[in-house]
Amino acid sequence: MIRYHQKRTQCPSAGAPAMEAIDVTVSYADADTPALRGVNLIVPAGSRMALVGPNGAGKSTLLKAAVGLLPVTQGTLRVHGHAVGANPGCVAYLPQRGDLDWHFPLSVRKLVLTGRYVHLGWLRRPSARDWEIADRALEQMQLSDLAERQISQLSGGQQQRALLARALAQEADLLLLDEPLNAVDATTRGVVADVLRALHAQGKTIIAATHELEHLETEFDAALYLVDGREIREQHAAHLGDATYDEAHHD
Repeated sequence: MIRYHQKRTQCPSAGAPAMEAIDVTVSYADADTPALRGVNLIVPAGSRMALVGPNGAGKSTLLKAAVGLLPVTQGTLRVHGHAVGANPGCVAYLPQRGDLDWHFPLSVRKLVLTGRYVHLGWLRRPSARDWEIADRALEQMQLSDLAERQISQLSGGQQQRALLARALAQEADLLLLDEPLNAVDATTRGVVADVLRALHAQGKTIIAATHELEHLETEFDAALYLVDGREIREQHAAHLGDATYDEAHHD
């Protein structure tokens, strides 16, 4: 649950990593075994961390736990030095496209504006500045000409750019991205990659689930390799080829 209009604390706390996982285990209520088991991870503020692994490895599970959508059943997970959910305005989450109802009657501009809601109270209407920030995010993702189009009319690549625009509108210090470049066209890939590089240059922290192994060294500072909910060493990850990474809505 996202708590709206909380008092903003420093993002991050002085000297704290953007995210820290200590022996973290996460389970789904209807599952017999944990989706993540004993994961340890430190992501320094301002860095780019890739989460790598096949479908079902636990990449999406870790991102959802970090944003408070799944409970940690064992271990400790901290974001910006605080408990998960302590400062939601500092963390932006981009889900997989399949997690959203794209037939909901909503314009692209209003979808992007929802990225501002975490900074608003329950009864406060978006201000002119909120709309300006949303429009700037649309421009960054090259979607300004589609602002008034219904989200149901977007292509897959345009949907992905709209989701990232919504995350940009939140103006968060930490971005949690679930497969931001999965099954997108070359234009979208170029736009998204350019924006992520710009965010990194601004000192933002990016944690992204990805299957694009060929871009790891150039687009990320480090990688966490997961298989069956457990971390594996990089030297044991060579068998994780592209054929392993078919698009999936749940991980």
